[in-house]
Parts: sequence; structure tokens; C-alpha cells
Amino acid sequence: MGFQHGLSGLSVASQSLDVIGNNVANANTVGFKQAHAQFSDIYANSLSGATGDHAGIGAKVANVAQQFSQGTITTTNNPLDIAINGNGFFRLSDNGAVSYSRNGQFHIDDNGFIVNNNNLNLTGYATDATGNILAADPTSLRISTAALAPNSTTSFSAELNLDSRVTVPAPLPIFDATDPSTYSGTTSGTIFDSLGNSHILSLYFQKNASNTWDLFATVDGSTTPAGVPVGVTLDGGASQAVTFDSNGNLTAPATPIAVSVDLATIDPTLGATSPLDFTLDLTGSTQFGTFFGVNALSQDGYSSGSIAGFAIDGDGIISGNYTNGESRTLGQIVLANFSNPQGLSPIGNNQWTETSASGQPLVGAPRTGTMGVLQSSAVEDSNVDLTAELVSMITTQRTYQANAKTIETQDAILQTLVNL
Repeated sequence: MGFQHGLSGLSVASQSLDVIGNNVANANTVGFKQAHAQFSDIYANSLSGATGDHAGIGAKVANVAQQFSQGTITTTNNPLDIAINGNGFFRLSDNGAVSYSRNGQFHIDDNGFIVNNNNLNLTGYATDATGNILAADPTSLRISTAALAPNSTTSFSAELNLDSRVTVPAPLPIFDATDPSTYSGTTSGTIFDSLGNSHILSLYFQKNASNTWDLFATVDGSTTPAGVPVGVTLDGGASQAVTFDSNGNLTAPATPIAVSVDLATIDPTLGATSPLDFTLDLTGSTQFGTFFGVNALSQDGYSSGSIAGFAIDGDGIISGNYTNGESRTLGQIVLANFSNPQGLSPIGNNQWTETSASGQPLVGAPRTGTMGVLQSSAVEDSNVDLTAELVSMITTQRTYQANAKTIETQDAILQTLVNL
């Protein structure tokens, strides 16, 4: 009697229910990938055995295959919740032991490392001191809380318009920074020294002829009692000629002006590097028949700052935002992909490890090669379809009942033979 047929049917139906139950249990598990039980039949004879018609002797579970289809992405309020839209896995390190996951629920530990709920480190590319990404071997990513060092000003740009209607007084007055009647326009901006101290650079324009102006500058308003700038030189002199053509376009200076500020003279208590040397670029300035106006001011220096927050873009770039208004790249998250993801070995806690069947990991930045794109403040939900799982549960239950019925029938037949 073929009790083994029914017994094998009960076994595979039971295992199928285990798989379905696991899917249903993890319907709300972030990054979970549902699995399907795959079956095969069993025959007693081998390929080299006798030919002819043979009935099988049952079924078995050939494989429990995980389905790595995309899960729904849900937004959250945590910037360290990260969802992968597309292929790839997060690469996690446990003191050098690497595993992979689709669960992007991360936080920062007490040492500043980005970790998951099992305290495994998220890995990626580190950066050098200036924020350039070092695309070498991935390492544990860390959000540094160190203050951003100050950067002294090396260039200052001013784009402005000087009023061509200004008349040249006769006689031409001696420039006095404290007397507005001796100049026709002024503007100011902030510059920074080597220690991050801010200073006010003031520019003054005095018209001395048709289409010709003299430029003077002060820092922190430092002048003699007569209003003559102290501690500032423009291309080695006290002033700089600025000229325009008949269409109001700047003709000189043709190159940026070299500015040198003697900070030791202006404020000897600061202790910053002196002199402070930078360039002043007036490119784009004009002389039109309209009022004096400033169109743009910019410079490249900044004071020191503490990290105030960070953001993660679709390429995995982690950008730190500092209290001085600057931003700096802190690292880049990497992803890993496999030629056969179903060959990965699940180890629980939403993690997999590579095997010979999965192939070697292909590690790279998001949005490169076959890698997906990242979305910050979002998580990838489980890809379990509850409706489909419940229907599968019903059909598997019927299969279990039918196999039980075959055993019952076999038992009835055996009982009949015993009673003969």
C-alpha cells in the first residue's frame, strides 16, 4: 500500500504552510522578502532503470526560494531610514564579518557610527579632510561631530554698478572714509582670517575723471584720524584705478586685484596669520546711467562650525550641514548586488550572507551599474501580498486534507484485505 504518497503529501503541505505562515508573520517586517516553497515529485526508479509506466512515490520540497521583488516604499520622519529603490543590498559589518540586508532602519550609536538595530555598522566610502570621497575598500561610516576648521578668505567678488552721471568735483577732494562727500559709492562684505575671525571689508569708489574711478578699501573701519585707510593695500598701493569704456563695460583692472591686509596693525590681539592676502574680483561691474547698486557679493572664507544636521541623497552621499552655513561630504553609502540573489543564505534579522551559489558581491555606489537609488526618510516595506498568501493558505489546506484522505482510503483498503 502507498502510505508514503500521502505521508509525503502531508509533509510538503505542512512545509508549504510553514513558508506561508512565515510570510504572513513578516508582512510588516521592513525589508522582508517573501518566500515560495517549490516542489518536485519522487520516483523509485533511476534514469538507468527499467523502462515502462511507473507511478511516483510522492513529493518533496525541492527549494524554498525567496522572491526579491521590490517592496512598497513608505516615508518616515527619520533621515537615517533609507530605502533602496531597485537592485542592491546594504553592506553591513560586524567587526569585519560582512552581511547584507534590505532593511534600511539605521541610527547613530554613541561613537557616531551608523548602525542598524543589531548594532551592525553600515559601510561605505570614507572622505578625506576636504570632503573628497575615497572610493577604495568600504569602511564603517561615521558621522563626525568634530568642529569644521575655519577657512581664511582667498577671493572676494563684487559685481556692482557705478553711476555714470556723477560729476567730478573741482578740485577733487582728498579721500576720507569718514566723509561721504569724498566718494560716490560704497559697499561692504565679510571676510575671514586664519582663525575664523570675521572682518568687514569696505569698498569706496571716488570718480576722478570721465569713465575713471579710484577704489579705496578699509578693514574693520581702520583709518587714520584723517580718514586714510590703514593696514590695507591694493596691488601694493593705497588705491586702485577702475575704468570703463563708453558702453559702461569694465576695462580695468583686467585681472583680480591683489589685496593684502595687515591684521597685526588693525588688531594685534587676534593672533591670526598676518598679512591676510586675497584677491578682489570686480568682473561684471558696470558704469551705467543709473544709481549706484550692488548686484552680487561673494567670498570663499568661513568661520569654524559645529555639525547641525545631515542629509543623504539618492547617490548615497552623506552631507553634513554646519552652524557656519557650510556643508561637507561625510561619506557615501555603498550597495552590493549579486548575480544570483536567491543563492544568498538567510541568517535572520533581515540579513543574508554570500554563498558560492550567489556569486561574489558586486560593490558600488548607488545609481551605478545595476545598483538602485536610495531614498532617505523612507523604508522599503515587506513585499508580502497578504491576499495572495491567504488564498495560498486555503489551497494548501485543501491539499493537506486531500493527502490525509488518501491515507484514510489506503487504510480502508488495507482493512478490507485484512478482513478477507
